Amino acid sequence: MVVGSSLLGFAPGAFAADTVASSPAPHSHETQHVRPTRQNVTPAAPDRAAPSPARPEVISVSRHRLSPASRAESRLASIPGATSVIDAQKVLKGRNFTNADALSFQPGVFAQSSGGGDGIRLSIRGSGIATGTNYFRSGLLMMFDGLPVTTPAGTPYELFEPLGLRYTEVLRGANAFDYGGMQLGGALNYVSMTGYDAQRYQARVEAGSFGYVKEQLSSGGVFGKFDYYISATNSYRGGYQDNTKATSFGLNANFGYRFNDRVSTRAFFRYRQTDNGYPGYLTRDQILSNPRQAQSPYYAWGAHRIQPGTKYYGSMTTIRIDDRSKIEVGGNYQDAPIDIQNTASSQIWGYKTIAGVLNYDRHDVLAGHRSDTQFGILSYTDIEAWQRNRIRVSSVFGGVPDGTLLRNVKYGGTENYFHLRNNTEVAHNLWLTAAGAVAFIKRTSDVTYPNRSDLHTASVNFIPRGGFRYIPDKHVEIYGNVSRSLQPPNDWNYNYAGNYYNAASYPLQAAAGENSTSGRLRNQTATTFEIGTTGHYFHNKWSLSYYHSSVHNELLTVTTPASLAAGTSIYGNASPTMHQGVEISLETELLKWAGNTLSLRQAYTYQDFRYKHDAVFGNNHLPGIPEHFYQGEIHLDMRNGFYASFNAQVSSRVGASYDMTYFAPSYHIYNANIGYSWPHKHREVFISFNNLANTHYAAIVVPGYQAAGKQLSVMQPGDGFGVFVGASIGFD
Repeated sequence: MVVGSSLLGFAPGAFAADTVASSPAPHSHETQHVRPTRQNVTPAAPDRAAPSPARPEVISVSRHRLSPASRAESRLASIPGATSVIDAQKVLKGRNFTNADALSFQPGVFAQSSGGGDGIRLSIRGSGIATGTNYFRSGLLMMFDGLPVTTPAGTPYELFEPLGLRYTEVLRGANAFDYGGMQLGGALNYVSMTGYDAQRYQARVEAGSFGYVKEQLSSGGVFGKFDYYISATNSYRGGYQDNTKATSFGLNANFGYRFNDRVSTRAFFRYRQTDNGYPGYLTRDQILSNPRQAQSPYYAWGAHRIQPGTKYYGSMTTIRIDDRSKIEVGGNYQDAPIDIQNTASSQIWGYKTIAGVLNYDRHDVLAGHRSDTQFGILSYTDIEAWQRNRIRVSSVFGGVPDGTLLRNVKYGGTENYFHLRNNTEVAHNLWLTAAGAVAFIKRTSDVTYPNRSDLHTASVNFIPRGGFRYIPDKHVEIYGNVSRSLQPPNDWNYNYAGNYYNAASYPLQAAAGENSTSGRLRNQTATTFEIGTTGHYFHNKWSLSYYHSSVHNELLTVTTPASLAAGTSIYGNASPTMHQGVEISLETELLKWAGNTLSLRQAYTYQDFRYKHDAVFGNNHLPGIPEHFYQGEIHLDMRNGFYASFNAQVSSRVGASYDMTYFAPSYHIYNANIGYSWPHKHREVFISFNNLANTHYAAIVVPGYQAAGKQLSVMQPGDGFGVFVGASIGFD
């Protein structure tokens, strides 16, 4: 179940009717609930001279701990725009193999996995719309515990193991402003388990179709002012599709210390290594007839991608200056080596980056009106970034020996955001938001072999934002905002830059199949307005938002027949484009009896992304993302611990070519889940049935240029019918 940004930050029915709750301070762990009760008084007998004096009212005080997800929801409720929180405890009731499992039922979020790898297709409001599955994520700020994982190269994806999380914050579009997230898609903030949330000992195992096995061992605890959490995961999957074997091993640990009531700190460490087979892309007819095949010649080449061991070190310290203000300061270091053996040439990458954040929050009352102010700094910088390409299939290069160097490039970049935001209640239940940010962006791309080519760019940008939030009654909230966004190219994009709509004739080097110089790219910018509502009424909880973005210099990725053969893509700035959409989520309690609940949750996304009078494509839709995407689930929760669900995923057809003459077909996928959770014990078992109808469908489409009379190989299939079981046990 997903909890969205609700009125006043509390889920409907979070408290009993006779419970009075105080509003929690940000990041507080407990809040007191005062429950007035009256002792029964026996009336005096009529024949007695005087009644006994009534006993005084007794006030009993109980302590109820709000869940971390509920606290996060309360905090995000002050944002005048679309946000939501994914409670990991709900997600853990079924299979958790990739982040596509964890990010389901999020309107506006398109997350699909193919082949069981970690490099999922991830797009929010069209961010990274044409980026494939084996690239750094683009168009989003992605974080662990408020610290950026995003770098000038984009976001490496291998660290995002869905187990070991407490909740995930989803901030769509410009609503990520308070974190320094200025990109079109917004931000995802993955928040780790801590010793305050975890069992002392916990073990989880999942297994099922396609040779899938995943194991987790974790431990957490609190010792006075110190707490810790550590999780180790290991997974293997033989693969539904040929040449998609996937393995991984990872560690996730954090250690916290509370010096006193005002100062606390936490250190983080993550490590993960992965090896994912690469099947290439299929045509529409290949997917419909036999989606388990790999594209020739990738199987023969043994194509695969290795992350040999990515390391992440971070820390965050919180200082509460007084009851009205606090400072957060933190930083991290990442080392992300990459060994891509997908095509006839290998790509070896090395990325080492540092990042830092500083946030100052203050709460005031100005002329009788509540006012919240935040100032923040977000910065991340390459300290070492390079790429080397070498021959790995000699026959493709005319017998030139394997290992021969084809290209050597050094990359560099820094992004620095200084952001200021104020929310003021100008009238009763009417809040206005004013915000602005200054961004300093720098990029370098220096080719040292086979030619010498240096490219250096720098820019200073201003990013304004304004919004409102109005609460007409206790059940409804209305919001709106107008915001700018900024997305610089990833530093390595410059080495693959080209004029995207003439890419069919792009002059790839015939001998090496590699670009030997860097091309110019411009920052992508957009102006977005958004209006929406959240609320809860009569067993329903909803969120509804509409947004419209006018995008300039949109960064698009293109795969052409020539570039596909060389194992490259082409990056370029588009003519003006438009993104607009509607995002709806609805949770309904259908029936409740004797502690049992039957509920329905739904998420629908409408996405209309298109060119604006392009010289070649006119007003065509942008391909690669479905226009309509729906997920619905009916869920039964019994008081004895039994639960069951049935869900459907529906997608409209997806454009697979830029002239919109070639499509991946629409599809309907049905899944079921049954489980039992021991009441008041940390034990759970489940069985999941995925793709019950064994539908053949394209989960991922990376569009290209249509070749006359020939289908493009630009699709990757989703899994067929599969059965998965899981068990988890924990104790203190």
